[in-house]
Amino acid sequence: MTAVDTPQATFDPIELEILWQSLISTVNEQARALQRSAFSPIVREAGDLANAVFDRRGRMVAQAVTGTPGHINSLAIGASKMLDEYPLDQIQPGDVLITNDPYKTAGQLLDVTVLVPAWRNGRIIALFGSTIHHTDVGGYGIGAGGRDVFEEGLWIPICKLMKGGQRNPDVWKFILSNVRQPDHMAGDLHAQTASGEVGAQRLSALCETHGLDDIEALADEIINRSEQATRASIRALPAGTCNADAVLDLADSSRINIVCSLEVDPDEGEIIVDYEGSSEASPWGINVVMNYTHAYTTFTVRSVLNPDIPNNHGSLAPIKVRAPEGSIVNAVTPQPGTARHVVGMFLPNALLKALAQVRPEAAMAEGSGAVWTIQVNGNHPDGSPFITAMFTYAGGVGARATKPGLNACSYPTGVSAVPIEVVEASAPIRFREKSLRDGSGGRGAQTGGLGQTIEFSVDTEKPWQLNAVTSRLADPPLGVFGGEPGAAGSFKVNGEPVQTQARITLDGSDVIRLELPGGGGYGAPDDA
Repeated sequence: MTAVDTPQATFDPIELEILWQSLISTVNEQARALQRSAFSPIVREAGDLANAVFDRRGRMVAQAVTGTPGHINSLAIGASKMLDEYPLDQIQPGDVLITNDPYKTAGQLLDVTVLVPAWRNGRIIALFGSTIHHTDVGGYGIGAGGRDVFEEGLWIPICKLMKGGQRNPDVWKFILSNVRQPDHMAGDLHAQTASGEVGAQRLSALCETHGLDDIEALADEIINRSEQATRASIRALPAGTCNADAVLDLADSSRINIVCSLEVDPDEGEIIVDYEGSSEASPWGINVVMNYTHAYTTFTVRSVLNPDIPNNHGSLAPIKVRAPEGSIVNAVTPQPGTARHVVGMFLPNALLKALAQVRPEAAMAEGSGAVWTIQVNGNHPDGSPFITAMFTYAGGVGARATKPGLNACSYPTGVSAVPIEVVEASAPIRFREKSLRDGSGGRGAQTGGLGQTIEFSVDTEKPWQLNAVTSRLADPPLGVFGGEPGAAGSFKVNGEPVQTQARITLDGSDVIRLELPGGGGYGAPDDA
């Protein structure tokens, strides 16, 4: 990246708080604009998005209070990689950058990142980034059946989506020629661009109000304070190394071992998490790139340490993450990873066990882990295609020291469930049941959260395809400190278990039933 000046300035506490809240309001408005204008229900209804503002050095200064840790913390790394390829002096007014490079951003081709510069007095003063889950980028779809990344969809290298405020025509032609619903893709890309422009306009007004030429000094103050506070939280922990592991089973009866060590270094104020010993990469599309592993690792550690510290470049810096290259938690090209969330969202189950040895009062029993993701493809009677945006369902969260686990909640992600009315409006899907699973939470002094039951069919006379990514069908979420395990999950078609992670072809008479796992209990039950 091009070197930039880093002016020094001081802010009194009141002024700093006003500027900080104004900055948060700016990125929140950017996120609201994106969510209101997006075409994809998973973005519009479920909030599967991330928005953040970056300084001229590509450091994340503030994030919107929405979205998922996997997206936002991957965006925190991905934006700087985009600027490595397109330094500020190569960006002109009206230019907008784009990529879905999974190894440089969020780990799957369906997640597209757009970076919109904010200009003031003929100079870039910040960049507004967004990452959202698109309905379709061609290829295999949301499932885990792609044999390599090239089979999973269109790979968009880091390039200019817009040039001088106009569509970059060749880039748009390549993108829209490779997707099944080009209108939806175009709509979501314009929504991302427009939301970045909203952020840029609000930032310009903020700078005008407070007499700022740029936000570099403000960024330094925010980032430095966040880093110092995070290091202080780490220095309060006992020194040492803790080890833990967790086992994730999948629909094809395969098992993934997540092994981690957590080293606390109070002298340096750092935590080092190492995933040496975890499973090798999978032939299925569940492999996790380093950005995504880093995202959910830092989120989990920060949740236990001090979740009130702002999430930005400074608070992420003291947490170091290592993983063997080519393993399931550090995928390399061309290893597939469209369903990387099934492993990435499971990582906290191992990491929380290690953190429980450092801060037992902050421990949590195992939960269901990743949300179960569903995508339905088929054709209407006239032959025109229908494809649902990914819709997700969550199981139970593990119990905590003083509180039961949450029911049907998507920890550790922030994605909500798309309302069934919206799903039914997007495709000929008929829901037969959506209810909590009584008794699925593990017993304990605090009970684990309940999973849920989903049953649906598709009203069509033509064959249709189901991409379903499920997990924890045999090994249930474990309790902690004497708590009992929750119930394992179940994935059946017409009452028969499905034993593959690949896309399956069904017809209108088939009934799909999903029973999501419950969370583990905390502490021995009172009657034990």
